[in-house]
Amino acid sequence: MALTFFGKDPNSNGDNCPSVWVDDTSADLVFQGAKVDEATETECLKDGGIPDYEGVVRVPVSMVEQIRKACDEAERRAAVQ
Repeated sequence: MALTFFGKDPNSNGDNCPSVWVDDTSADLVFQGAKVDEATETECLKDGGIPDYEGVVRVPVSMVEQIRKACDEAERRAAVQ
């Protein structure tokens, strides 16, 4: 599997910080973010279950520019598949 990197949180120190990639094969978005706290997860569970193989992460608003670029690229890749 190969991923194209789009960026890290510009407000972080560059280590172990929220990041976004696009999967080169599926065009799926891949996120790294802080695991949410129990209160946030409880709120999310109001809309449906979270299977063991899924997780809820928080991605800071400062990542919007990188996420937009990654979304644009994902849409381009999906259109040619």
